[in-house]
Amino acid sequence: MNDLQKRLLRFSAEVFKAIQKLPYNIDLKDNKNQLIRASSSPGAHYGEAQSASSRKDFLYKIGAVLKELRESYYWLMFFKEIYPKNNDMIVLSTEAEELVEIFATIRKKVSLNNSAELTLPPSSNP
Repeated sequence: MNDLQKRLLRFSAEVFKAIQKLPYNIDLKDNKNQLIRASSSPGAHYGEAQSASSRKDFLYKIGAVLKELRESYYWLMFFKEIYPKNNDMIVLSTEAEELVEIFATIRKKVSLNNSAELTLPPSSNP
């Protein structure tokens, strides 16, 4: 497991622990579950990306990581609005934002490299 996979795993676990510490509110049950699902998905998608069958497959899976991280960020900001003094939501929303930036950069670099390779002239070797 590489450092980025460990970071995603830690993020997921910390979100789960933070949600468990929030006061019980039946009206927020579905929102809490949605955050838990969204925050636990990026690690799984990134693990799948590590064994992607092609660059296109890798980009697709990194896109799924980004989608789930952005959703996690949204729900963390939602809970930060409801519990503005909750330090866990502040720290975790910052972490989600940083992870979004990291994976957006990965996707951009891989996409740029892919575009450059597609524009190369065909090889003269048979």
